[in-house]
Amino acid sequence: MKEAARFFKALSDESRLKMLWLLFNRRELCVCDVMAVLEITQSKASRHLAALRHIGIATDRKEGLWSYYSLRPPADELAKNHLKLLRTTLAKHPDAKPLLDKLNSWLKEKTRGASCVNNNARTKTKDASIRALLRERIHEQ
Repeated sequence: MKEAARFFKALSDESRLKMLWLLFNRRELCVCDVMAVLEITQSKASRHLAALRHIGIATDRKEGLWSYYSLRPPADELAKNHLKLLRTTLAKHPDAKPLLDKLNSWLKEKTRGASCVNNNARTKTKDASIRALLRERIHEQ
């Protein structure tokens, strides 16, 4: 019973459900991908992904500074059956397609050279504006 309670407690968070939906639809995601799509900090994304890892439905791997997460087949029947139902249910949710669209858009931007370090589009635009302003002021001097 304790394992079942821990499983459902981990899935009782909206951000974790969104992350799970993204992982249902991608083989593997970098923490920065989750950050970009959900517009959350690295620490928050990592903490939520770790909760999914602790209940045994996600696994991670490190590549240099980056952590990548993927789903792993659940060990017990309860988790297996509920995740199957959850995947079907989430697919029908109104937020499902926009989340995947946002993920796909981010992944396209990332392949064109967007950095995982500054993955929030608003931050990148603001940073670019600040850099341009600084360059102008340096050239004026």
